[in-house]
Amino acid sequence: MTSAPLPVIQSPRLAVLPGIRHAFFTRQGGVSTGIYEGLNVGRGSKDAPEDVIENRRRAAAWFGAPAEALNTCYQIHSARAVVAQGPWDAERPEGDAVATQVAGLVCGALAADCAPVLFADATARVVAAAHAGWQGALNGVVADTVERMVALGAQRDRIVAAVGPCIGPQSYEVGPEYVARFLAADPRHQSWFRPVSDSDRALFDLPGFVLSRLAEAGVVQSEWIGRDTCTEPDWFYSNRRAFKQGEPDYGRLLSAIMLDP
Repeated sequence: MTSAPLPVIQSPRLAVLPGIRHAFFTRQGGVSTGIYEGLNVGRGSKDAPEDVIENRRRAAAWFGAPAEALNTCYQIHSARAVVAQGPWDAERPEGDAVATQVAGLVCGALAADCAPVLFADATARVVAAAHAGWQGALNGVVADTVERMVALGAQRDRIVAAVGPCIGPQSYEVGPEYVARFLAADPRHQSWFRPVSDSDRALFDLPGFVLSRLAEAGVVQSEWIGRDTCTEPDWFYSNRRAFKQGEPDYGRLLSAIMLDP
């Protein structure tokens, strides 16, 4: 099946790295219909499996790669990163990040409000993709991803990272029990919450928090691309928006990175 080129968003920091291809895919350009309309790549969604397969094929083809080269984990909101030495399409490991030093393998992370993070050390030729929801971000998925990259030969101060489309700091309203979890881990996390007037609730800055975790892990070159999944329905899937609209499910976005062969 032929298809038009998929629209993607790129990080200026990653785009200038030699030998690296990356893409923050949007929901545009896929074959899914209904509430999943567009490029839903979530095998865990209730979308038609054949549509998800075709969408994943299209995403891999954007990289010039076969569908089986697209490696995404069975995501469990953990702090676990895994290393891919080859395709594992049928045997997805549980985890929330994948790293590789193998050219032609596409490392991918799925999200629909959570923060996708793409990493690259172009000198060592090591790349990774991580899914950082609040649990993974708090519990250390960023640090574990960096550790896996270092074990493959990367250097922390050479790693460039970009946080992709995710729920923005003006959209992520949370309850006091949520704030308490973060403060129990570190009282300094208070800086990532802003009180909501006349309420015990707060707004959480997820991309800012993930950028702080990157800095703590020794990554000095990082950015958020500044796109809020919750407020741009034509471009992105959103778990929170689907819940507010009473929809029974939602699509998943793909963020991916690859070393050129």
